[in-house]
Order: sequence, then structure tokens, then C-alpha cells
Amino acid sequence: MGYRKLGRTSSQRKAMLRDLTTDLIINERIQTTEARAKELRSVVEKMITLGKRGDLHARRQAAAYIRNETAVKTDEEGNETSVYALSKLFDDVAPRYADRQGGYTRIMKVGPRRGDGAPVVVIELV
Repeated sequence: MGYRKLGRTSSQRKAMLRDLTTDLIINERIQTTEARAKELRSVVEKMITLGKRGDLHARRQAAAYIRNETAVKTDEEGNETSVYALSKLFDDVAPRYADRQGGYTRIMKVGPRRGDGAPVVVIELV
């Protein structure tokens, strides 16, 4: 098969990847296991590519995948506003990579997780 099953059924796996994708867009840096991060990378890069396209169809495709969660955005004066993850993807994240042809994420190894020894990594937007 061309993907990792991650010990879950297909619906559980899709829900987990949707949650991780939304969290990565909101926080721009999350800590997870290596296998999850490697699967998450392909999904996030597809979402950023949709954000770079920026048309209505791309926005609807991304909205069908990304969870409807809010992110807190702080401007230069320190004022906080809440923004949806979808609008953050299209307004903040995607324009940052306008001149970049892929490779929007970075995976850095942290070490084994205490308890089960699973390899833990930090995945972040470059």
C-alpha cells in the first residue's frame, strides 16, 4: 500500500489526520510521532497548495477537509482576534509560500517517547 495505516480504521485515520492538519495550520508547530508526521506532511502540503490557488473551488475543497476551529491572531499592537483555521490558511499561511514549489514542512526528531519508546518528532511549517 502507498500509505501508513497507523493502527486505525480508515475513518479513524482520516479524522486523526484532519485534526492534526487543523492543529498544524493553527499552531504552525506540533509534536507527534514520526509515522503520523510523515503522513501528515503530504496532507498539509496539499492544503497549502490549495491555499496558494486561492480560488473558490480550492477554498471549498479545503473547507471540506479542515475542521471549523478558531485560532487567536495577534497583530503589531498586541490586539488579539480570533480567526478560523481556513481563513488563516488562505490569508496568512499560503501567501507566505507563494514563490516556493513545495516543501512547506520540516520534521525534526526529538527522541523516544517515555512510556512506549515511540519516536517523537516536531513538525512545523517552514
